[in-house]
Amino acid sequence: MTTIHALAHVDPRAELADGVVVGPFCNIEHGAVIGKDTVLDSHVTIKHDTTIGERCFIAQGAILGGDPQDRRYQGARTFLKVGDDCAIREYVTMHRASKEGGATVVGNHCFFMAFCHLGHDVRVEDYVTMANGVGVSGHATIETMVTIGGMVGVHQFVRVGKVSMVGGMSRIVRDVPPFMLVEGIEQEVHDINAVGLRRIGVTAKSRLALHKAAKLLFKSQLGLSHALDIVRREVPLTDEVEYLIKFQERLFRGKSGRGDQP
Repeated sequence: MTTIHALAHVDPRAELADGVVVGPFCNIEHGAVIGKDTVLDSHVTIKHDTTIGERCFIAQGAILGGDPQDRRYQGARTFLKVGDDCAIREYVTMHRASKEGGATVVGNHCFFMAFCHLGHDVRVEDYVTMANGVGVSGHATIETMVTIGGMVGVHQFVRVGKVSMVGGMSRIVRDVPPFMLVEGIEQEVHDINAVGLRRIGVTAKSRLALHKAAKLLFKSQLGLSHALDIVRREVPLTDEVEYLIKFQERLFRGKSGRGDQP
């Protein structure tokens, strides 16, 4: 059964599935769609053309689906789509896309701590964790199982590679390679994300291969093209190393994180 607090406002044109709970002072606009068993705490705003999946929890003060913060936006119909089983904590903001028919997209099983911000046209894949105060600018892509520490700023069009970890208060102005630990104003790559890789079952052999590849690519001071050639010759080409090579090759070709896959 859907439960709507007497002090909430739900537009009759919104779609609420069975088991949705809407707390006091929430505002749900026309065209919003909220999936089964999702819970909205107090003072949550769900704007029009926003879809929330099943079994999500949205905490006090979150605003989902606001107009894109883009000077060029002229009122085109755009969307925000949030997947299933996401935790969206206090005062998180997520904005719709900026161009007609476009969507800002969040995957499944994501966790956004208080005051996180997703700009327009952002794509967040599954099992992403963002600590308090992370700001993600427009058109950025956060790949699966990424963890981002508190107070990190992610520049527009940047791609953060999967299973990477970004240290708190870092400035991310270029793509973050997958499987790596990255931290600081200079966005230094320290080593592989060994703990995260172990947790998802990557073998010791594969982790060692990634470690060797990381030393060549990020510690040797070789040119990227030369370092990639050495990695291909001297490092076992596990699935993870292959993915890392393709990610870095895309950078060598001059492609930023504009939604293209590695």
